[in-house]
Formats: sequence, structure tokens, C-alpha cells
Amino acid sequence: MNSVTILGSINVDSILHIPALPKPGETIAMTGFAQAAGGKGANQAVAAARSGAAVAFIGATGDDANAAFMRRQLADAGVDLTAVATIAGQQTGQAYILLQASGQNSIVIQAGANADVAPAPAVAAYRKTAFTVAQCETPLNTTQAVFEQARAQGSVTVLNPAPAQPLPDALLALCDLIVPNETESAKLSGITTDTAAGLAANAAYFHARGVRGVIITLGDHGAYVDLDGQAFTVPAFKVAAVDTTAAGDTFIGALVASLTPDLANLREAVEYASEASALAVQSLGALPSIPTRAAVEAALAVAHG
Repeated sequence: MNSVTILGSINVDSILHIPALPKPGETIAMTGFAQAAGGKGANQAVAAARSGAAVAFIGATGDDANAAFMRRQLADAGVDLTAVATIAGQQTGQAYILLQASGQNSIVIQAGANADVAPAPAVAAYRKTAFTVAQCETPLNTTQAVFEQARAQGSVTVLNPAPAQPLPDALLALCDLIVPNETESAKLSGITTDTAAGLAANAAYFHARGVRGVIITLGDHGAYVDLDGQAFTVPAFKVAAVDTTAAGDTFIGALVASLTPDLANLREAVEYASEASALAVQSLGALPSIPTRAAVEAALAVAHG
């Protein structure tokens, strides 16, 4: 069983079901509404836990009703919440998801307590695990401080640069793996990802800044992997997507639950993560859609005949 630390966000998702995005000035009616547990950090933590990892979480909630809801959801998934702080007088993070009939989504984030995850307490709370994962919904200076601590203790660091924003080279130099989607990668590098040459150039951009391994997720085109001079693409599993909200987070959580710390099984772990993501997009909601290891392995067995 892998041990994983997730530094990240905790949000309550408000999901607005709509036929399509409204045009400027247009008013449209929702076709449905739901609330579910979410946040990139929380999603990735649950995905790793459901794939069998022992997961510790570093983050924060407010002291509102949403905090109790989110803590219960994470605890029920087996995530260790010892290092999740409560910020007095603050709201727990929220996300407003415009879910189109096509399954595509647009998301607006209210950071709330996620913005209060500070470097000193996060580093003090850190305990060595095989993998340490972060995203960009908590402060970057906290991620850098935790990654410095993780690297010093021999943990493999994995950054999901989402939402995409300028990243200091000092942080990138601390990343063993970076896992953006194609849009995020292009935004960070300034290089398009719509050709094989473009993908290779994106990987070279990150390698030049000290990142050992690059995985660029390509939606229904699979995932591009570039590690130690070897590049390959792992095809996607073709499914009918209902809700893509947790696709990327499920991929990352499943990936770190399956990887060996020497990254020797990276191709197999990416295939496992791709199947987990394919299962997740076939159900509504972020946390509720994330599959267990048993479900992923059963689907892989069917796919392999």
C-alpha cells in the first residue's frame, strides 16, 4: 500500500445542470441542481484512498456547516484529517460548477479557508510519505515549503498545476512529476499541445526547469508521458461522459496510489489511472463518482479481454 500526503483544497461543489453555457446577457434555466463534496485536493485524496493508498491530508476548512459535511465525507473515505486546520470565522471553500448537457463543465471557485493554508503549520504537520501531491488551489508558497520538506525526506513530489497560473522556477525544480491537462500545459509553457512536436516541446519546457517526469492528460486522446528520455502515449478508454468534473483529480489520485516510488511502473500506473478516470466521468458529482480499486481492476480485466 502506498502512503500519500495530499496538500490541497477542500470545497463543497454546487452543481448547476444547464443545456449549454449562456451567451453574454442571456438568462437560462437550470435543468437540475445538486451539491456534493469536492475540491481538487479532496478529490485526489479520496481517489488515492479508494485505490488503496494510506492518505494524509494537509489543508483547512472554515468553522461553518460545510466544514462538518466535508470532514465527514473525507473521513468516511479513510482519509487522515489530523493536519486539516479549522479557520475560525472563515468559510469552507466552495465551487460553482456549470455542467452542460454534453458533460463538459466550467467552474468558479471561492477559495475560503483554502487560501489560509500557511507554510509554517503545513510544514510542521508534514510526515514523510512515499508520495506528496499538491495542486494550485492553495497558496503556492505553502506548496513550495511542503515540497522542500518532502524532498528532504525522500518523498516523490507530484504537482497538478491546476488552475493554471504562473509558477516560480523554484517550485518546478522541486517537482518529480508534473501532471497538467493539455490546456494547463499550453498556458504554462506558451506552446500548443495539438501536435506530437508540441507535446514534446511542452515536456522539454518542464524538463528545462528541473521537472523529472511530465504527464499531460489529453482527454479522450489519452495521456502523453515523458520520463528520463522516454516518451509515449497511453490511449484513453472510450466511454460516454456524463460529468467530467473529477476526471483529472481521479487520474492523479489513482496514479499515485499505483506508482512505485522509483516510477518503474509508470506506463501501467497511467493506464490504471486512465481507467479510473474513465469510470469517474460516467457518473455525476466529484467525490461520489470516484471508483474503488476493485471497480478499476474489474474494468481493466474486461478491457484486456
